[in-house]
Amino acid sequence: MNGTSTNGHSHMDGANGDVGKYRNPSLQVTADHNLKLVDAPIEEPGPGEVTLQVKCSGICGSDIHLWKSGRIGSLEVKGDCILGHEAAGVILKCGEGVTDLKIGDRVGIEPQAPCEKCFLCMEGRYNLCEDVKFSGIWPDNGTIQRYKVHPAKWLYKIPDELTYSQGALLEPLSVILHGIAGANVELGRPVLICGAGPIGLVCLAAARASGAHPLVITDINADRLKFAKEFVPSCDTYQIKPKLDPQETAKETRKLYGEEEYSMPASVIECTGVESSVCTACYAVRRGGTIMVIGVGRPIMNNVPFMHLSLAEINLKFINRYRDTWPAAIQCLKGGILDLEPMLLRDSLEYDAG
Repeated sequence: MNGTSTNGHSHMDGANGDVGKYRNPSLQVTADHNLKLVDAPIEEPGPGEVTLQVKCSGICGSDIHLWKSGRIGSLEVKGDCILGHEAAGVILKCGEGVTDLKIGDRVGIEPQAPCEKCFLCMEGRYNLCEDVKFSGIWPDNGTIQRYKVHPAKWLYKIPDELTYSQGALLEPLSVILHGIAGANVELGRPVLICGAGPIGLVCLAAARASGAHPLVITDINADRLKFAKEFVPSCDTYQIKPKLDPQETAKETRKLYGEEEYSMPASVIECTGVESSVCTACYAVRRGGTIMVIGVGRPIMNNVPFMHLSLAEINLKFINRYRDTWPAAIQCLKGGILDLEPMLLRDSLEYDAG
């Protein structure tokens, strides 16, 4: 996660409610694939909303997709939109009816605000809501601005021992917590992670904390793999060779686990979204295993080996964002279960979609 920060001001800058003291610079993407710095209006919070000063906002691979491609799947940039959805900040003003938060509270921002009326929301699967408003996805403005209005319900107090940068990491960590929960990651069970970008690295740390072993992470970039090994020394790494096809790559990767089929990865977590990597995951996982696709890829993939998955009873699974993960993510960082600080210090990484 790359990051932008407004930490030039103390967290109580707006404690007197004077949110107009500073201008509101924002980074906006346009429908014609341009970026522009705009002094955005400072909105007043409505009922159930608060005005935040954003103290740190990450730059996700999806922000780059929206800029370069103008879309992610069916989500299209049709007008000017402020980017950003990985963020933390401090509350400056509370709207009518906000009772659980107050001015000066430091909070992590869950960027999705579902309708809370559809059957999916009623079932608690609000991440699948079709009427969701998501920060940084047109037409809903994101977090790369100094001041933002956001529903109070989707804000979470962060403890004093966590920095705003760590607060911004709660969003990508939530992606991983939701993915790992469905990937059957267990104590002493082998796991393969495809992709050593930020999402892959968080996944690596979370799988290690979950007791998975052995752990292997793959990438085409040697520098990323070097950092992954420094980040989680107990893992093994494999550098992808572009000349090998997915079956050959899977065969080479499997050698790191041993010779018996039972020793092969019971879970593969795919963090790139690249079609060849998804296909490699299909051949690398053991028979009866689970593949969890986290990476955002092409809308249609034609080369996924359907019959291989069928005959081996391999579960190919997907996630859409997250739900009910912020409290657990906060505890993971507060309790030292995960130390993601080294990722914040490494600015030279290229960033995957999250």
